[in-house]
Amino acid sequence: MSTEGVLKGIRVLDFGRYIAGPFCASLLADLGAEVIRIEKVKGSEDRFLSPISDKGDGALFMQVGRNKLGMTLNPMKPKGQEIVRKLVATADVVIANLPPDTLKAMGLDYESLCAIRPDIILTLISAFGSGGPYSNRVGFDGLGQAMSGSMYLSGTPEQPAKAYAPFIDFGTASLSAYATMAALYERQKSGRGQVVEGALFSTALTLTNGVVIEQDALQLNREATLNRSQTSAPADTYKTLDGWVLVQSVGGPLFERWVQLMGEPHWLEDPRFKDDISRGDHGEIISERLARWCAQRSSAEVLAAMEEARLPAGPVMSPQDVLDDPHVAAAGMFQAVDYPGLKKPAPIMTPPVKMSLTPPTIRHRAPTLGEHTDKLLQELGYNAEQIAELRAERIV
Repeated sequence: MSTEGVLKGIRVLDFGRYIAGPFCASLLADLGAEVIRIEKVKGSEDRFLSPISDKGDGALFMQVGRNKLGMTLNPMKPKGQEIVRKLVATADVVIANLPPDTLKAMGLDYESLCAIRPDIILTLISAFGSGGPYSNRVGFDGLGQAMSGSMYLSGTPEQPAKAYAPFIDFGTASLSAYATMAALYERQKSGRGQVVEGALFSTALTLTNGVVIEQDALQLNREATLNRSQTSAPADTYKTLDGWVLVQSVGGPLFERWVQLMGEPHWLEDPRFKDDISRGDHGEIISERLARWCAQRSSAEVLAAMEEARLPAGPVMSPQDVLDDPHVAAAGMFQAVDYPGLKKPAPIMTPPVKMSLTPPTIRHRAPTLGEHTDKLLQELGYNAEQIAELRAERIV
């Protein structure tokens, strides 16, 4: 097993904000890239979301700032733009989720970058991507959920529901990192850089594409059924004596096991339940039967019976339940990482994929505000007096 990541020697400038851009850079950093997170002089907004440190640094920043060097910079001022040009000359990848006019003003548009380094890779992340009437709109994860059909088919017809976890943001970050890696591979072969473009709306439509294809083909006009699946059954959440569980079944063999567990063998001959889509169409009947069974048992009893029958099931867990979960602990899914101003180490989720030879790793905590500014400026040729002047002028 190598202790060096596959991207060792690659330098990434992270001008991202919030989740999609910064987490894209985090994934590259986990693989060994040197990532420089560049923030506003007073700190970027995403640093302070859900504050947990005595200086206001937030929980999300602990996650997406891992493995990065931290630098403050005002790229809108001439001296700041000079620093940007010097940084770009040393970089392989620039990541930004900023409007096109802001990119140009900061000297981060592709034409400006190529004038400094012709083989640069520019990874752009936006809400709606280029080429359509929404291109210049701003947006967050929730817009992707709302405008893709996902939110419409969650919740109920009376109350659409957005997922609490920003999965569109994290999905866009992951897809953008995958495409950035592909661009680095192409550059290794051809010597050419390129623009990589990710968009929240594109990610959201990718995730809901199946239901859109079904709608186009069959015009079913599905409406939300809360947690109950419409394409297989049993697949729903169920109240137990002391909590909630989710059971998710797809395929005939699993349905047969469930029928045996319920003691309803005649259901195997019922045409309403002949295949997954039929069971989904009549899922309310199946959910009602399982709901009665679960209501008489504790969550532990339900899960034990499901495991014995080899039916996929799990408890609906709170964040505290996650912290206390024995599998999470045994699998080492969280890495305790110290951070200045925290009363105890933060449980940072380890890289979500494993590699047997060159595993991605968390090597160090997120940077404090401007923690590595002086070091990076010195590498660019600035002396102590010049750095002090830049700081006095609020360039850094």
